[in-house]
Amino acid sequence: MTYTLRSALIPVEDGYATVDVQIEDDRIAAIGASLPIVGTAINAENKLLLPGFVNGHTHSPQFWQRGLIPQLPLELWLADVFDTSPTQVEQAYLGALGTAINTLMSGGTCVMDHLYLIAGHELESVAAAARAYKEIGIRAFIAPLIQDLPFVAGYPKGLKTLPHKPFHQSTTEILALMEAIVAQFHEPDAGIQIAVGPTGFHRCSDALFKGCRDLSDRHNLCRHSHLLETKAQKMLAQERYGGSGVKHLQQLGFLDHRTSLAHSIWLEDSDIAILAETKSTVVHNAPSNLRLGSGIAPVLKYLQAGVNVTFGCDGAASNDGQDLLEAIKLGSLLHNVTDLDYKHWITPHKAVEMAAIGGFTGVNLADQAGSLTVGKQADLVLYDLKNLSLLPRTDLVKLLVLGRPNGVVDSVWVRGQRVVAGGTLQTVNANDFAQTVFNCQIASKPHYQTIHTVEAHYRRVMGLPECGDLVAE
Repeated sequence: MTYTLRSALIPVEDGYATVDVQIEDDRIAAIGASLPIVGTAINAENKLLLPGFVNGHTHSPQFWQRGLIPQLPLELWLADVFDTSPTQVEQAYLGALGTAINTLMSGGTCVMDHLYLIAGHELESVAAAARAYKEIGIRAFIAPLIQDLPFVAGYPKGLKTLPHKPFHQSTTEILALMEAIVAQFHEPDAGIQIAVGPTGFHRCSDALFKGCRDLSDRHNLCRHSHLLETKAQKMLAQERYGGSGVKHLQQLGFLDHRTSLAHSIWLEDSDIAILAETKSTVVHNAPSNLRLGSGIAPVLKYLQAGVNVTFGCDGAASNDGQDLLEAIKLGSLLHNVTDLDYKHWITPHKAVEMAAIGGFTGVNLADQAGSLTVGKQADLVLYDLKNLSLLPRTDLVKLLVLGRPNGVVDSVWVRGQRVVAGGTLQTVNANDFAQTVFNCQIASKPHYQTIHTVEAHYRRVMGLPECGDLVAE
C-alpha cells in the first residue's frame, strides 16, 4: 500500500516541524513539506508522528494472570506464577493477541515475547503466539523461555538444601526443540523472528547458554535473557561462580550486539563496563521492578557508560497491564531520585529515543526501523493531539511521556501496513476479543502450593525473620 501523511508534526532539534510523509510498500519514501500526494491521503493535521516503540521484554501468557498474583518478591512470586500458568494452547494464542493489542495501542510496533511454553505442547505454544502476531500485524520476536535446571536452582543454596528432581528435559532435548522452533517459525520476511531465550543463569546451565550462543550464531538470532533481577540472584552468582554473573556470561560468549538483558538491576561498575564493551542492551522494566520490590536499575550509569537502554512492560503478572507509555514514564522519572545532578536525568525526548531506536537496536534492527528516516521500514505511530489527555497544547513529547495519555493512538503502521486507523484496530476486532476473554472462566480461588515449600528457605537465606506459614495474598 501507498500512503501520504499530510501535515504531521514531528520533533526537530529546536521544536516541531510540519511535514508530509510518503509511505510506499513497507518503506518511508519521502519526508518534506508539501509533497505530492501518492496513494491514500491521510490527514495528519493536529497529530504527532513518532517512530514505533519496542516493548523490549514481556511474557504474553501472563495476560491471564493480570491482578492475580499477590505482592511478593520475585523468588516467591514465581512460585505462584508457575502454579497458575495457562495450560491451554488457545490461551497462548489469546494471550499473545492481548499483549499485541495493548502494545499497539500504547505506541509499540514491535514486541520481544519471552514466551512461556506449555509442557508437552511446546511447538503448539510457539505456533499459537506466531499466529496471533501475524493476524494482528505487529512485528514480533518470540524467545521461547527455556531452562535446564530445576525451579529450586534459582534460590541461593537451593540445590543443596531444597528437595528437587532433575529438570524434565535434558539440555540436548531443549536445544533440539529450539532447532525445530527456528526451522518452523523463524520468518523475518513475515515480521516474525525467533530469538534464543534462556531464562537466566539462575536456572540455566553453561551448556544451555553455549548451545543458545551457537544457535544464535548459525541463524543470526537475537539473544534474550533475564539478568540479575534481584539481590538473591546476585548472591547466587557469587555462590555459583565466585563472582560476577555478567563476567561469566561474557566468558561463555553470550553477550554481543544481538543480546538484550531484562532488568539488570544488581550490577557493579565493572559489570556495566562489560555491557558497554559487548554492546549488549539493557531492557528496563520499571513497573515490574517496583511491584516485585526488586530494586532500581542503575539506568543513568548505563547511559553515561554508553550502554544501550530501552523499555519493556514485562509480563502482566508482574505489571498487571501492557501500557508501554506507562513503562516509559515510570522508567524515566524513577531515576530522578537516584542522582542529584538533574543534568543527568532522562528527558522526555531522550525517553522517546530510548523506546524507539534504542528498542530496535536491542533487537538488531536499528538499520531497518526506529527513526523517521527515509529508506527505513515504516513503523510509525500518529498520536491525536486533540485528545483531552494531551491538552492543553504545550510541549507535545513532554505531554506524551510525562502525562497520563489515554486512548491517544490514532494510527499505526507496521512494516508499511496500517494496522490501526482512527483509533481502531484494522486487523482484528478488539470488541470480539474482549468478549471472548470475558467469557473465559477464571478460577475464583487459585491454588498456591509451591510457595509453601520454598518460603521458609527464602526468608532464611535473605536474612528475614521467620514467619511461620504466613503468605501475602
